[in-house]
Amino acid sequence: MSLVVALKRIFKLPVDRPQLLVAQAAALSRQVPLLYSVVFVSAVTLAATHLRSAPIWLTVGATTVLGLACGYRTFNWWRSRHEPMNPERARRMLTSTIRSAYLMAAAFTAWSLALFPYGDAYSRSQVGFFMAITVCACILCLMHLPVAALIIVALALGPMVLFFWSTGQEVFQATAVNVALVGVAMVFMLFKHYREFTDLIASQTENTRLANHDSLTQLPNRRRFFLELDSRLSEARRVGGALVVGVVDLDGFKPVNDAFGHATGDRLLVEVAQRLRDVPEPALFVARLGGDEFGLIIDRTIDDAELLRFGKAICDLMQTPFDLPGVVAQIGCSVGFCPFPTGGENAQQLFERADYALYHAKQNLLGGDAVVFDGRHEAEIRELSQVDQAMFRADLEHEMSIAFQPIYDLGAERTVAFEALARWTSPELGVVPPGIFIRAAERSGQITEVTPILLRKALRAAVNWPMDMRIAINLSARDIASMDTVRNLVAIVQESLIAAHRIDFEITETAIVCDFEQARDALLALRELGARTVLDDFGTGHSSLSHVRLLPIDKLKIDASFVADIIHHQASEDIVKTVLELCRNMRLGCVVEGVEIDEQLTKIRDLGATEVQGYHFAKPMPETEVSGYLANESRARNGAAKRPSRHREKVLAAG
Repeated sequence: MSLVVALKRIFKLPVDRPQLLVAQAAALSRQVPLLYSVVFVSAVTLAATHLRSAPIWLTVGATTVLGLACGYRTFNWWRSRHEPMNPERARRMLTSTIRSAYLMAAAFTAWSLALFPYGDAYSRSQVGFFMAITVCACILCLMHLPVAALIIVALALGPMVLFFWSTGQEVFQATAVNVALVGVAMVFMLFKHYREFTDLIASQTENTRLANHDSLTQLPNRRRFFLELDSRLSEARRVGGALVVGVVDLDGFKPVNDAFGHATGDRLLVEVAQRLRDVPEPALFVARLGGDEFGLIIDRTIDDAELLRFGKAICDLMQTPFDLPGVVAQIGCSVGFCPFPTGGENAQQLFERADYALYHAKQNLLGGDAVVFDGRHEAEIRELSQVDQAMFRADLEHEMSIAFQPIYDLGAERTVAFEALARWTSPELGVVPPGIFIRAAERSGQITEVTPILLRKALRAAVNWPMDMRIAINLSARDIASMDTVRNLVAIVQESLIAAHRIDFEITETAIVCDFEQARDALLALRELGARTVLDDFGTGHSSLSHVRLLPIDKLKIDASFVADIIHHQASEDIVKTVLELCRNMRLGCVVEGVEIDEQLTKIRDLGATEVQGYHFAKPMPETEVSGYLANESRARNGAAKRPSRHREKVLAAG
């Protein structure tokens, strides 16, 4: 039964194994031209030995026809060596070769045996030698396509052996026996070689699969993504087509992974991969780039509006709860797109710009949405690049300064702290907005040089303040990314003249989710120093109660976006109220940012806020104006001691 199965496998093309089909065709493209060359030259020599004895049509005519057939087949295979091979093309070529094997074997066998009656014993022996040696050459050249080799054995070697045995001449009968034995041995070697060949291709295919696929999600991996992108870009350039590169990043994955363990996190990634596979877009190629980041290629023309709808559909799909063993996980995602050819020229540029669009989605839209790279982002990249270069050439110690914005205590009716805000005036670029140079420094990694400079300047300024006045310092994700940078900040505080308990280090939740364990260790080190730690912009981005529960946090800052529309949107009021109650219940401090008008102040006071910050009290001011501001505040407070508190607020605002 195993022999029957083996024969069936040999006589049937492996259409279910496309890599094997391509490998067979590739091998034959080098060997078939050699095969036909050997057959043709041998046929010419055989015809030459029978020119005087056989009819001209049998020597010259038949040889010419057979030679033209060999030349045609040789040309087709030789040409295929320089053309891209795919499974369908390989299947067609192998099928054609099998059909040709039937025709060519029958034709050459009939022609050879037709020459046997002519000439002397030497000429007849030449016919036997030609058939035997040519069949051996065919078997060797067709080892990668055993069905074609076996056809030649059956239609050429078999009839030759039977014919020579039937002559009754001992020499020819001995020749038939020898040829038959050689044929059996070669068929045995044919089977063995083909089995080893298929095993080798299977092993290479598996190795290629492992090298190009993610073992967890079974999606193509980062390497395969860029290979596929290069291939599709080449085809798009050739036909004048278009495509889109996308990058998907999960929002809220790390809290799930940290809270429920890596096994649950892995299972969540598998489910995310399955949802991306099921997206109803036939031209979509999906890959896992690493961590909780996935790559997309949409291989068709698609306008920005449709692209944004597609990205929003992916975001909505990810927001549907994941029912995992023992837990229901709720996450989201953000998506960045970059189209070709309008958005970029090569794979690296398209990917980097899609990644920039993703960064923009996370930073500006608070995650959970899609952004398409466009001209505005191109201008931002150029601007950031200019800023990057200027910062590398800058004397940051002398060019950077600090502006201080008061944090006001509503109960004590006085300023209790100042937030230190970075400012940079470049000799090349002039005044650079903080949102530009801080982002540029974070992306380039230069922020770890900027923060220590700003910290020293802020601490030197605070030396002249009242002893109970606090100072708030902002840290980026890179500032707490390693304990070496944290220890450097600790050393700066210890070398200063400011007690650590007067310092609040503020960090956003976006920085925390980059590496939760490292962030916790960094905040613990700052807490051990004696400083307080503040979770900034709470309520936006990746907000999670697990951060409040698991991190050494002393205070929360409610983001200004909730205060901006607190007068007109009940949802914003409810969020602020909830966070204030949370802080009271967990005995945490709370600062409400973005207070600009009386109505906002009245609302948040009624909700129970105690510490506030915003233009209603003062805009950020240079170091030289802090003492004057505090003096004006003190005079206004003392002078208005007997006035209604409402009037005192207006005096302070004017001051």
